Amino acid sequence: MAFNEIWYTVALGLLLPFSYAHTDFFTSIGHMTDLINTEKDLVVSLKDYIKAEESKLEQIKKWAEKLDQLTDTATKDPEGFLGHPVNAFKLMKRLNTEWGELESLVLKDMSDGFISNMTIQRQFFPNDEDQTGAAKALLRLQDTYNLDTDTLSRGNLPGVKHKSFLTAEDCFELGKIAYTEADYYHTELWMEQALKQLDEGEVSSADKVYILDYLSYAVYQQGDLGKAMMLTKRLLELDPEHQRANGNMKYFEYIMAKEKEANKSSTDSEDQMEKETEVKKKDYLPERRKYEMLCRGEGLKMTPRRQKRLFCRYYDGNRNPRYILGPVKQEDEWDKPRIVRFLDIISDEEIETVKELAKPRLSRATVHDPETGKLTTAHYRVSKSAWLSGYESPVVSRINTRIQDLTGLDVSTAEELQVANYGVGGQYEPHFDFGRKDEPDAFKELGTGNRIATWLFYMSDVSAGGATVFPEVGASVWPKKGTAVFWYNLFPSGEGDYSTRHAACPVLVGNKWVSNKWLHERGQEFRRPCTLSELE
Repeated sequence: MAFNEIWYTVALGLLLPFSYAHTDFFTSIGHMTDLINTEKDLVVSLKDYIKAEESKLEQIKKWAEKLDQLTDTATKDPEGFLGHPVNAFKLMKRLNTEWGELESLVLKDMSDGFISNMTIQRQFFPNDEDQTGAAKALLRLQDTYNLDTDTLSRGNLPGVKHKSFLTAEDCFELGKIAYTEADYYHTELWMEQALKQLDEGEVSSADKVYILDYLSYAVYQQGDLGKAMMLTKRLLELDPEHQRANGNMKYFEYIMAKEKEANKSSTDSEDQMEKETEVKKKDYLPERRKYEMLCRGEGLKMTPRRQKRLFCRYYDGNRNPRYILGPVKQEDEWDKPRIVRFLDIISDEEIETVKELAKPRLSRATVHDPETGKLTTAHYRVSKSAWLSGYESPVVSRINTRIQDLTGLDVSTAEELQVANYGVGGQYEPHFDFGRKDEPDAFKELGTGNRIATWLFYMSDVSAGGATVFPEVGASVWPKKGTAVFWYNLFPSGEGDYSTRHAACPVLVGNKWVSNKWLHERGQEFRRPCTLSELE
């Protein structure tokens, strides 16, 4: 019997469009899209492997069925069966040759192609830092947008196109990551959500014993001894021999007995318990509260009287020849500091060109460390950025000229166009664009003075979240594709305008692309003359 040769081929090296590996995937949705293509091709590779295994098993099955019928006949009359010389010959041939071929087929490893593919692509996979970063992003979104765990777990978010949900195992993983950060507040929330989903009958590999172990400790760390004991008792009902739970129960009982011996009044105890369980987020400053409220669209301070002073207009760049016959649409977003938005100021074609130029160069965005004077990554800035020069593309050069024409400021001393793409829950917490007095060397290496103004293009719409907010004054500016906002960071005197402290809110749903131009003081001496007053 002859077996058909099985050919199993897998195309290698076709999964990523570029030959370089990216790091910090979680900081850029744009780079994460490459992973979607990678996973899709791996699924195709896996299905090819399954087909090869099924083909192999089908051949073995046919061989077994054929031999089953033959041996049934032969065993009923062995001598009569072998009395036919052809049967005798074929028996010798089968046992000497064909069974050996079948053995080779059974031993043949059909997974070689798939494993090789996996090995090649694994170098481009996200790592533990990416998984932890994405998990922390979910916790950040939960806090910023006041989302309860059930809403987030069920994927009930505004503006979603592709609804998804978290399994009990996913919730358990989020709780564990919070636990490793000693964030017992979120540990409790997500372990309780995992437990709830299991109690509702969800089939999962997550183990209630493990969940209760983490949960009871997280609750104890937040000062709720009674609840910790209740959860530990439930754990021991499931696993009476659990060593740590038994030890914890004895310790909890000892603590409880000491409290009774101290004759603490129930009122004092309850007050203390309530105070300790009020643990929310660390370093929860007033600015943080204002920032998160503005991100949610709450707490805007603009009064109707001030709103009446905001106008929209056709703007010609102070009689700039390029815009006299074709002025641009401009509208006031805020009065103090004055923030203006330009509408339809960058085309879809220009946006795509800028994104195509930037995407291969995107790297983790950095911040200026005032202590070392160097650029470094920070947990409060979750995005990737790239810098584009005017000489690289006529599109970038045209954009630079447009900024100069409409602001009246010289862009020859400005920084290059910075393009940024935000990641999962991407954000940039409250910061100043200009260098403060305690940072005299912030832009010393540029030799162009301080950042006098900021121009910010919105290159995508964002389904939910992603606003630019100014906590000091209560302003929220929402992303709108094709528009740009502009404000001065310095007063004409050169003093910093501290009301321009701003932040990029976490992206709740969607993909946020922006590009910005920081204009500097040098070259603006006659374009924006100084004044004698520090606040003018």
